[in-house]
Amino acid sequence: MIKPKKNTLVYRFFVWYIARIIKQNFNSFNFNTIDLQKDKAILLLANHYSWWDGFALFHLNNLYLKKQFHVMIIENTAQKIWFMKYLGAFSIQHNSRSMLQSLQYAGQLLNKPNNLVLIFPQGKLHTSHISKIEFQKGVQKVINFSKKQFQYLFSVALTDYFENKKPNLYFHLKQHNPTDFKTLNDLENSYHQHYQLALKKQNETIV
Repeated sequence: MIKPKKNTLVYRFFVWYIARIIKQNFNSFNFNTIDLQKDKAILLLANHYSWWDGFALFHLNNLYLKKQFHVMIIENTAQKIWFMKYLGAFSIQHNSRSMLQSLQYAGQLLNKPNNLVLIFPQGKLHTSHISKIEFQKGVQKVINFSKKQFQYLFSVALTDYFENKKPNLYFHLKQHNPTDFKTLNDLENSYHQHYQLALKKQNETIV
């Protein structure tokens, strides 16, 4: 398992660099405001359909959420992209002995109020045209390894070009408490409802 490392200079550079490339590659960066509990950590659950997802949510955290950012990524990715560990990335390797260690580490991060843990519950990249986000079972283990005193934040990222050369990026956000769900199936169904509502809102967007 590869864990995050601290390097203030590297971190500050990539805060600036990621903000710069997002500005260069997107026509707009949009998100709705929500009521978050500042004294609780955030388990951020998001759809995963592009190379940009982790970087865009890192930027969203710097702009708005203001938490200590962490993201679970596949170990091969962590090995290839050397700087990810300096941005809060930690690795998971499926079907390995270290997998449980990674899930436990994620759960323990949620016990500290200043932390944000980003997980893509699909477990891998999927097209943005799918009708439902299916959760992997590891999400439940992360929750169970925590004290369940965090808050959920659902994020659905969608893009549209309209008349622009560059895409407009939209984050549809919704907050929940752990007590809102009894099972992983309840959590998945709630995210699915939010996903469908985000698609509906996106279809109603007027330029």
